[in-house]
Amino acid sequence: MINRMILEELQEYIDHHLNKMILAESMISSKYIEHQILEDLHSSELEDFIKTKRKPTFQKVLFQYIDKKEASDVEIYKKAGLDRKLFSKIRSNANYHPRKNTIISLALALELNIKETDKLLSSAGYSLSDSDTFDLVIQFCIEKKIHDLDDVNQALDYFSLKPLSGVI
Repeated sequence: MINRMILEELQEYIDHHLNKMILAESMISSKYIEHQILEDLHSSELEDFIKTKRKPTFQKVLFQYIDKKEASDVEIYKKAGLDRKLFSKIRSNANYHPRKNTIISLALALELNIKETDKLLSSAGYSLSDSDTFDLVIQFCIEKKIHDLDDVNQALDYFSLKPLSGVI
């Protein structure tokens, strides 16, 4: 729920901008008003917020980890059970967000720890939940350094969950 101070600030903002708009209409052409509204929409405050909050893209985070591990792309995508086409899509499209299972497979192939895995997942808008059995199995495997895809898939199968990729 929005607190009272924010609502008062919002009211002042609206009043200020409405008054400004009435004055502008009486003094200048509608073309200038449209320009002023567009400027207000692109306020520096919003731009600053985005600049300070934006994190690296999934693609950037993934390839930083690959470089850090001194592994080749082929080595990682094969170990993750991915095909070359999918990996090429990830490499060539900075805005591409693969499925959560694909990212988990890549994290396992890179032998990332839980913190690194969380960072990789987060960069694509995902997370591991403490209330989901699938996610708990993945967390357990990562914490126990079980990175082999077949072993992880066997652990998932034990709980009658879908494997990360392929079949057991």
